[in-house]
Amino acid sequence: MDKNMIARINELAKKKKTVGLTAAEQEEQKKLYKTYLGEIRQQFSQTLDNVSVEEKDGKVVPFKEAFKNE
Repeated sequence: MDKNMIARINELAKKKKTVGLTAAEQEEQKKLYKTYLGEIRQQFSQTLDNVSVEEKDGKVVPFKEAFKNE
């Protein structure tokens, strides 16, 4: 997500608190939030791909594999 999109999200949030949003702005805000959250979730998932867990028996497995069935 680029700085312009984040700036627009913040601009709409501020406007919503002060004077309110038009229907078009509400839709734009909804789409921006959806994009933003999707990117955050993707980044978090990629971070978990790089995390490993050491099990009780000493075996080291990827995080997602360790908690797959639990």
